Amino acid sequence: MWFRSLTYVGVLALGLAAAAPVVAQEPDRIFDKSTVWRPLTPNDKLVVYGIDDPAVAGVACWYTQPEKGGIKGTLGLAEDVSDISLACRQTGPVAFKGKLSQGEVVFSERRSLIFKSMQIVRGCDARRNTLIYMVYSDKVIQGSPKNSTSAVPIAPWGTDPAPKCADAMK
Repeated sequence: MWFRSLTYVGVLALGLAAAAPVVAQEPDRIFDKSTVWRPLTPNDKLVVYGIDDPAVAGVACWYTQPEKGGIKGTLGLAEDVSDISLACRQTGPVAFKGKLSQGEVVFSERRSLIFKSMQIVRGCDARRNTLIYMVYSDKVIQGSPKNSTSAVPIAPWGTDPAPKCADAMK
């Protein structure tokens, strides 16, 4: 009986790993701020990370997420909570590196040993020529409604006109 449960968990984990999007970029750790002091182990903290959109040059996102300290956090066994904030901005001339899909994953990261992940996805509001980014966390069994959204209106940069995100959609 326990063997069947263990086999099910193993197959489920392998399936999730195969289905997860592959994103080569590692986020840049910008800074952190301790929120819970722990005398003998690392503190709980809020950490700010930055990433560049891998498919859209000239757009970057920053997200803040809590990281557990303590013994479980040190060993990588703590499940981090789903409270993640997001801000994305145009940082240079926007150039699309290929065709985009609505809801396409920009960045993904595991938030627990097996069952939880955080994802940043992108879409295009063609009417307003604005890229929309959303961060959320999901679980295999029960997802989290906690999310954050950021918008990047595509503006001209220098003398070049602003490209249209609708032209880059599949």
